[in-house]
Amino acid sequence: MTLRELEKMPRNRELVTFRLDPGPGQASSLVRFLAPADIKGTGLLVKDKAVGSEQLLYLPELDRVRRVAGDRKGGRFVGSDIYYQDLESRDPALDTHRTLKTESLLGKPCEVIESIPRDGTSSTYRKVYSWVDPETLLVLRIDYFETESNVPTKRFEALEIKNIQGFWTVTDSRVTNLVSGHETRLKLSKISYNRKLPARLFTAQALADESIEEEFRP
Repeated sequence: MTLRELEKMPRNRELVTFRLDPGPGQASSLVRFLAPADIKGTGLLVKDKAVGSEQLLYLPELDRVRRVAGDRKGGRFVGSDIYYQDLESRDPALDTHRTLKTESLLGKPCEVIESIPRDGTSSTYRKVYSWVDPETLLVLRIDYFETESNVPTKRFEALEIKNIQGFWTVTDSRVTNLVSGHETRLKLSKISYNRKLPARLFTAQALADESIEEEFRP
């Protein structure tokens, strides 16, 4: 992860992510920062359930696990341009969707989908436009709208995709705050699927005890 800000030196971070998909509508992911020293050990556990998601954050300097409250889901994850809401899977039924047009990205004809939160549902965004590649089902771009204006405030872009072990994967991406120009770049260096990760890796205990995951790191 590289953070870039206008007229400032880039800040580089190293992290590892584990993910378990036990069944439809369910997923668990664990993110752990390995470097530099000021963020090393910080971890986030996200558990997507059939109804709703739970996020737990571990801060090594406090040596405690705390829940990420719903009203904080619009906050920036460890100072990046990625919000806590972006790290969980949103139930498609919470939004209304329509296809706007077809547009080419990375040489692929993508369907541009507009998604607007239904009345009574909670979201950081007023609406979202997603560029979906029908062949790989990857989202290659997302425009986020946080205000009433019809101008996006944030953008996700897939810069590179690869077929790894039969799974199409975004291996290089960028999230840009279109208001401030701040940018978060994510490049994946090692990827491995079907590792049969144990459920005990995705618990509050494992989040607080980094040694539990060490044998599963690439």
